[in-house]
Amino acid sequence: MIKRIRHILPALVVAAIGLAACDNISEDERLIYVKPAAVQRAVLIEDFTGQRCVNCPKATDAIHQLQEQYGDSVVIAVGIHSGPFSKSATGTPYPLYTADGDEYYSHWGVVEQPSGMVNRTSVSAYTTWGTQVYEQIQLTAPVSILLEARVDADSRKLRVDTRLMAVDGAVAGKLQLWLVEDSIVSPQYMPDGSAQRDYVHNHVYRCAINGTWGEDVAMAEGETASRSNSITFSESYDISHLSIVAFVYNSTGVLQVTRQRLDAATRE
Repeated sequence: MIKRIRHILPALVVAAIGLAACDNISEDERLIYVKPAAVQRAVLIEDFTGQRCVNCPKATDAIHQLQEQYGDSVVIAVGIHSGPFSKSATGTPYPLYTADGDEYYSHWGVVEQPSGMVNRTSVSAYTTWGTQVYEQIQLTAPVSILLEARVDADSRKLRVDTRLMAVDGAVAGKLQLWLVEDSIVSPQYMPDGSAQRDYVHNHVYRCAINGTWGEDVAMAEGETASRSNSITFSESYDISHLSIVAFVYNSTGVLQVTRQRLDAATRE
């Protein structure tokens, strides 16, 4: 019996030492930080366009070629109908014009069309977009964006839940949510000067879901942030051709962008 107790005591001492050693390690020291996985950067092209702009279809063709090359989930375009060529010669707005578009046009100092921005680096001619897109997709994104959309087709109410994560350093900027529409048949002046009545306009800016300039976000690396936004959209929009374009930007440009079609959204 004594021998048995002698065998047990050393084991108890070792266990007690082990427990004491664990108690001396702080919570921070017990957890090993794992950096979030890198995220490929997608590219936002903001195309300042207009239905009276005869060369704007050339910019649209350039966007289509880039999407064919890299994929439309990597190159995401928004056509912002704005400026003098979004109105008639007498100043009457064409159907795809928006007041938001004119605000963006003025804010970014656009002086000619077609022109645009690639990840908001600078306003440039469409002939340079290919080089800029290539440079941007070599980078990783410091933030990831996940969207969950719910839409009620009868009331035309849309709710967008957005989850962000800072994956490479701290992130501070703004989250912007836009509603865009494809396959809109509306007149367009063409490079030969003719007016094509049945021209099909794609990725057309319709409205901002969370304000013209978005909402503030700030996260340390590894942290997440969630936002929920709702709107009731116009009856003139075709729900089967609508998409949400979501991006995070700051003074350095667009950090990441993604797009989700509403036909893939949860119906309520």
